[in-house]
Amino acid sequence: MATIEDVARLAGLSRTTVSRVINNHPYVSEKKRLLVSTAMSELGYVPNSSARSLRSQKTEMIALLIPRVMNPFFSELIERMEMAAAENGYQLIICQTKYSKKKELDYLNLLKTRQVDGIILSSIQNDWSIIQPFLEYGPIVLCNEFEEEAEVPSVRLDQTYGGYIATKHLLNIGHRQIAYCTGGHKSSVAKGRETGFRKALTEFDVDVNESFLFSDAFTIEDGRRIFQVIQKLNERPTAIFTGGDEVAAGIISEAKRSGWSVPEDLAVVGFDNQAITELVEPTITTVNQPIEEMARKTFQVMIEKVKSKRYRQKEIYEYDLELIVRESTVKQGVYV
Repeated sequence: MATIEDVARLAGLSRTTVSRVINNHPYVSEKKRLLVSTAMSELGYVPNSSARSLRSQKTEMIALLIPRVMNPFFSELIERMEMAAAENGYQLIICQTKYSKKKELDYLNLLKTRQVDGIILSSIQNDWSIIQPFLEYGPIVLCNEFEEEAEVPSVRLDQTYGGYIATKHLLNIGHRQIAYCTGGHKSSVAKGRETGFRKALTEFDVDVNESFLFSDAFTIEDGRRIFQVIQKLNERPTAIFTGGDEVAAGIISEAKRSGWSVPEDLAVVGFDNQAITELVEPTITTVNQPIEEMARKTFQVMIEKVKSKRYRQKEIYEYDLELIVRESTVKQGVYV
């Protein structure tokens, strides 16, 4: 890996001059700037952002930790967050954890080594007691995810309400054998949705059928897998509330391939209101999440924390969710 000394040697200049060029020092000739730029290009040298920002103590970079880039919810969150960052003169670093505790800690070290000004967590893999010490080095803001113990700002959605309105919709149209699937039980998002699911069933005096509960569901393939399990059950659900639109699409696809009719044989509700909900047939009933508003608020809070340096302060900003009824739960033109 090339060093600043290598650049200085190739450019025929001193290390100090190269450093001045990298840090945009005003008193350097254009000729020397060109020599340094050419040498950096030839060597593939990338300046260390931490070293470059020693004087200002700011990198003007924020890290966004997400579990899966391919998940459309997180893809849109990235896009909206990047726009908010650019509007505030910041760069956004995308860090994909793939639900790995180790990867999450590796990326949190970016805060410890002063390579970013702050970190936004959209999911949490480690216990908060492990994450909390990183607040010694900069702000952490939770977005989408929620941790009761965390004394930091949290911009979130009322997931319990989302699970409740999705399940109540199925109950209102007559279903009593309702399945539920989630990505995982550690996430506060998943826990909230399941709480809402169970609350709606309780209101209608319907027992939870434990054989109708599925976990580790994230993708279209997971949806297909879950349908295959449902198909083999002696007692089958007539409806299913999924933790995401991708999973819902997978269930619908496999159900149709197996000769089932949606929603007549199986009503399906997704979550997130992704583009795929209006592309599949039948279109998918889902819960809409205001991602743009959440992203903008998150970055606004992050900037305030970077400036104020008050990192340990619990603040909760919560946004509403909305049920979007489509053809996967009711016949066209009939809405409940």
